[in-house]
Amino acid sequence: MSTLPRLQHAQLSSELFKKLADLNMAVVRRGHVDPGLLHLVDIRASQLNGCAFCLDMHSKQAKLHGERELRLYHLPVWRESPLFSPRERAALAWTEALTRLAPGGIPDALYAELREQFSETELSDLTYQVMLINAWNRAGVAFLTPPGSLDKPYGLDKAGLA
Repeated sequence: MSTLPRLQHAQLSSELFKKLADLNMAVVRRGHVDPGLLHLVDIRASQLNGCAFCLDMHSKQAKLHGERELRLYHLPVWRESPLFSPRERAALAWTEALTRLAPGGIPDALYAELREQFSETELSDLTYQVMLINAWNRAGVAFLTPPGSLDKPYGLDKAGLA
């Protein structure tokens, strides 16, 4: 890990930070995709991107919103775990495909699987959520936001995962 101090991006670019947060909240408020599924998407992308801050924050949010800890532990191995529904599996596969874009793009088979599980609006909103968490992850990784640093202001200390 770097010892070089990093920028306080949220303060330096506060207007941009707020707009990204507002867009994020707009996806949640629309309510087309279950918030619990959005938490799984955020956690999985954060795992893939190596964003400790986002992984910490979204795991705590998921726990506060009723997610079972065992499912959080199984998330890195969701393909082998029996704990995820076909809809969740499709969303996690989509998250991985959009987070790690392959040279050939998104396979038709994956897209067809998604269309079986999600309406057009749900799939569009889910895609925006994956885009957003990847943006947040890039800021977290670039500026090494310390995990847990916003627990108190965001009420995440109540998750019992310290």
